Amino acid sequence: MCNCKQKAPSGAPFCFLGRRFSLLWYTLALLGLWASWIPPATASDCPNAKADDHGVVAHIVDGDTLRLVDGRIIRLVGINTPELGRDNKPPQARARQARRFLGKLAPVGSRLGLRFDLQRQDRYQRTLAHLQTAEGHNLQEQILAAGLATTLVVPPNYLNIACYHDAETKARSLGLGIWVLPHYQSRAAESLGSADLGYRIVSGQVSRIGHGKRSLWLEIGPRFALRISRSDLIYFKASQPEALLGKRLTARGWVYRRKGQLRMRLRHPAALESVGLRRP
Repeated sequence: MCNCKQKAPSGAPFCFLGRRFSLLWYTLALLGLWASWIPPATASDCPNAKADDHGVVAHIVDGDTLRLVDGRIIRLVGINTPELGRDNKPPQARARQARRFLGKLAPVGSRLGLRFDLQRQDRYQRTLAHLQTAEGHNLQEQILAAGLATTLVVPPNYLNIACYHDAETKARSLGLGIWVLPHYQSRAAESLGSADLGYRIVSGQVSRIGHGKRSLWLEIGPRFALRISRSDLIYFKASQPEALLGKRLTARGWVYRRKGQLRMRLRHPAALESVGLRRP
């Protein structure tokens, strides 16, 4: 027994049952705090433009989707967060944390500004918008800065692409949120197997450029190709994809399997990292 009179934060004796117990108590306390910690919001660097519309939050659906009081489902354009479990599938890592974080930024009952891009609805009839708080802080940027989302550019919507990219890059360099997870680390194209589907960051050297009727193909592995639809080539003019032959690049997007080959569709050069490739 010890006679120490110092108290632990809970009021339990700091020395109760000796030093080993006290060390164990503090370790568990710290683990509990770490598990419940949510990264703080950061000040917005994105342009604080006048909102096109406003709405009041009724429900947080997931890390990048919410519902307004007027019934509109808002998809936060420009980012993608881990998916919550559906159809008896478990949630992806950090999905619940991303949802809590969005709820912290935009509590139920709060009023948000909506800034629209060129396309206002997606194929699911959700409203696409860049959201900002009453103070003018951009929600997408704050989620990216916390390391709880990846940038996602789907043409023709690419408003705020530069500041979103910067916010993600900082979070990635600090190893925040999803960026410490193995799933979000770059993988060599030749190391991927048939089970490595879904969102991936893939690297490889462009060994061949193929021209199809509907697409341009960049082969970066023996069984891996990047597909650029001819309808999207307009966005790659400044980046000159033809000049990527022989260069090593990193691409991000959704990997799928077709005709015995793994493929990834590229919609915009923001999904590419390469020596000499112009960034947005």
